[in-house]
Amino acid sequence: MSSAEFPEVTTAAGAVRGRREEGLAVFRGIPYAQPPVGEARFAAPRPVRYWDGVREAFAFGPPPPQEPLGPGTAPAGGVPTGDDWLTVNVWTPDAGSAARRPVMVWIYGGAYKFGSTDDPAYDGSRLSRDGDLVVVTLNYRVGIEGFARIEGAPANRGLLDQVAALEWVRDNVTAFGGDPDRVTVFGESAGAGSIAALMAMPSARGLFRRAIAQSVPGTFFSDELAVDIAGAIAGELGLRPTAADLSGVDPRKLTEAGAAVSARMREYVHRWGPVALTPTPFSPVVDGEVLPTTPWEALASGEARDIELIVGHNRDEYRLFLLLGGLLGQVDDSLASTALSLFGPTPDAGHAYRSAFPEASAEHLFELVQSDWLFRMPSLHLAQAHAVGGGRAHLYELTWSAPASGGALGACHGLDVPLTFGVYGGLGALLIGPTPSPETEALSARFRSAWTAFATTGDPGWPAYDTEQRLTQLLDSVPTVAAYPEEASRRLWERHTFAPLPLATT
Repeated sequence: MSSAEFPEVTTAAGAVRGRREEGLAVFRGIPYAQPPVGEARFAAPRPVRYWDGVREAFAFGPPPPQEPLGPGTAPAGGVPTGDDWLTVNVWTPDAGSAARRPVMVWIYGGAYKFGSTDDPAYDGSRLSRDGDLVVVTLNYRVGIEGFARIEGAPANRGLLDQVAALEWVRDNVTAFGGDPDRVTVFGESAGAGSIAALMAMPSARGLFRRAIAQSVPGTFFSDELAVDIAGAIAGELGLRPTAADLSGVDPRKLTEAGAAVSARMREYVHRWGPVALTPTPFSPVVDGEVLPTTPWEALASGEARDIELIVGHNRDEYRLFLLLGGLLGQVDDSLASTALSLFGPTPDAGHAYRSAFPEASAEHLFELVQSDWLFRMPSLHLAQAHAVGGGRAHLYELTWSAPASGGALGACHGLDVPLTFGVYGGLGALLIGPTPSPETEALSARFRSAWTAFATTGDPGWPAYDTEQRLTQLLDSVPTVAAYPEEASRRLWERHTFAPLPLATT
């Protein structure tokens, strides 16, 4: 094989062979830890074993076990084809060079229960080529394997996988032409929540210099809540939520149990509170060890002040979930009142929201309070906490409406992902349409330019956030910088603390 067409790189565990694709060297499916099966099931990730010879890195590794996206569908990442779930993929302009380019490491979203790097939406080629940097994507355990609170197993195994992948980057990315001292993690939704958690985790310190958190979820679980949810899932199989009971169960059986609980979450609203009305029974757990405190508390105390941060959200986050749940045009005053009482920041949230938004319809109030609770206010408060703690944060809001459906989805959840990668398949096709317009491509180019400039220099091209002016980059067909635009919501939530979600005791 030609070394120009099939470049080879020697990692700490052995040599890998990639493929030249449109001017980039691309390596797929490189293991960064041992398969978490057998005696390693539900354990922290273990260092990968050394291999002899040259390992072909042409194909993505198999996705981690996960429940189907919906009834009658295959798992989100396709049918698993092996147990080597913990792999990384690398796009680089020049493998083996001494260029020491900036490195961007993507952490996918998916409600902490879906996701894998073989999703075409996460193709790193445009980012790598346009930004002249190294892009790494990683698989991590999701759902029960990664986030269920299981006795006899460490909490937050999915986050520990991410730490192990970042350690792989630190130890190996120089061989791919990257600079281990200029690593930026970036991710959306559960990926952004993971990044917020990593900023608060002692085991992740020093592994990245910059972070981009796109639509940070506010859902972090208390230990008591996570244990109760794990008990409900294990109970589907007549088992206890322990490593001893669950380690011998086929991962597919466990994902079926998780899906069964997901489908009946509303039955648990008296115990789990608003979590029971979300799409997922999984979130990072504030266990006091792997994750000592919430990200907001950690950042406000200055524990991550040396990490430069971009954080932001989309204007109409929850509208995507209205579409997926078949609720567009179906929300009445009763549903709106229930949502306001469950998700609002104060006991009188129904009155407060109606006073703050007197012209809002029932559907808009229903959408608005859930956008605020789940993504908008957690993202704003993360910027606020980082500034209070002495760190530098740059805040943004995506205000450009998705062109599909005649713009009815607005700037909904997930719209930033195709704009970040410049790839329009999958969810991008649903939101953008079959062919991106020149306006779409121009906004995507602005995203990529800002993100890669930040990864390179720490400056995305707009001022840092402060607690007085609250300057925010509004990403639209004509981007502008203005005071944070969601002032009414900000005031409603300004005294709220995003604490670990409790288990109801009544």
